[in-house]
Amino acid sequence: MSPIPRHLLDVGDLGPDGVAEVLRVADSFVEVGHRANPKVPALRGRSVATLFFEDSTRTRVSFETAAKRLSADVLSFATGSSSLNKGESLRDTVETIEAMGIDAIVIRHPSSGAPAQVARWVQSCAVVNAGDGWHQHPTQALLDLYTVRQAFGGGDEGTERISGLRVVIVGDVRHSRVARSQVAAYAGLGASVTLVAPPTLLPPSLEGWPIAGVSHDLDRALRSADVVSLLRLQAERGSGQCVPSLREYTACFGLTARRAATMEPGTIILHPGPMVRGVEIASEVAELPSARITDQVTNGVAVRMAVLFLVLGQGTTEGSDHG
Repeated sequence: MSPIPRHLLDVGDLGPDGVAEVLRVADSFVEVGHRANPKVPALRGRSVATLFFEDSTRTRVSFETAAKRLSADVLSFATGSSSLNKGESLRDTVETIEAMGIDAIVIRHPSSGAPAQVARWVQSCAVVNAGDGWHQHPTQALLDLYTVRQAFGGGDEGTERISGLRVVIVGDVRHSRVARSQVAAYAGLGASVTLVAPPTLLPPSLEGWPIAGVSHDLDRALRSADVVSLLRLQAERGSGQCVPSLREYTACFGLTARRAATMEPGTIILHPGPMVRGVEIASEVAELPSARITDQVTNGVAVRMAVLFLVLGQGTTEGSDHG
């Protein structure tokens, strides 16, 4: 029986076994992406709706590409031109979508907890959280894990190598749903996570966060890092008011070429995007072979294919004709 729950709202919903299952299933979908016709009939006859209340390019396109490669029908709801602008409630919108026979709703919302509320309202369709407020972004954390696993050879051995890795997450942790999901995902597989940020860009409390520690000294943290995951300064969420200037932030917390040169060979560099080159990461660092940022985008499609495949009740890939 698959360890994947009906809804994916939080990385913690999966547990280590569920995370490992998503990564394993994603392997076959990476292979599908290399085909001349990168499409399989696994979700033929199923329908997936994307409901995004915040601007998004990477995540929305990645989910829609994933669903189409699985042969699902995709409905993209533009909230800016929907009945929500006429006063319709979120609940009425979701129940209308479900009444159309939709099998899964992929939702991004600026309010933490909105996907969980949607999951309580629906009767039959699956709900996948594509990012809610400062809370969670589970598929981003999963694709990051997949990219790290891939760098260590992939497969079960690659998953096992994550245990004991020293992961450094740098930047605007306070406003980052990505960071919250990353910490839970890495720690769940046994990695040691250190947060590096100015005090103003850390949450008011880190109680309950499964981290090894917090540092305000990036240079020191980089010396022992196996994975460095950079976060964007989220000006739209007020991060610009938390630092004196972008120049000073970069001087203290940006991954410059000089800093990158001090890291151990083979240290993996990640960024969830969109990158602000010259602020949290130098342009030349983003082009290094150890920077797996393009791989993250590519793997995002395969990982989201795996998530949709699993939450829609297709079981595991063993014995199934999905590829």
